[in-house]
Amino acid sequence: MRKEVHGMAQTNINIRMDEELKKSFDAFCEEVGMSMTTAFTLFAKKTVREQRIPFEISADGDPFYSPANMARLRKAAAEMDAGKGSPHELTGDGADG
Repeated sequence: MRKEVHGMAQTNINIRMDEELKKSFDAFCEEVGMSMTTAFTLFAKKTVREQRIPFEISADGDPFYSPANMARLRKAAAEMDAGKGSPHELTGDGADG
């Protein structure tokens, strides 16, 4: 579906995201006086203009990439390579402990 707005053809896009994130983002946008459409349009324009994501993306906050977990993963991989481990199927949601 295309619409003409201020002489420019408009189109719709669909974005999937977590429901709670959507609610929080919508509340933020309302608080700062803009719609989610305006916020995403600003993001798209800045990305295209600068030819980059306009903010830093980092795995620093993800505990999976913490130094302790990375050391554990390297040790486990070395043990597997040395024949000291046995492969197994993953079961459950990972919360089994």
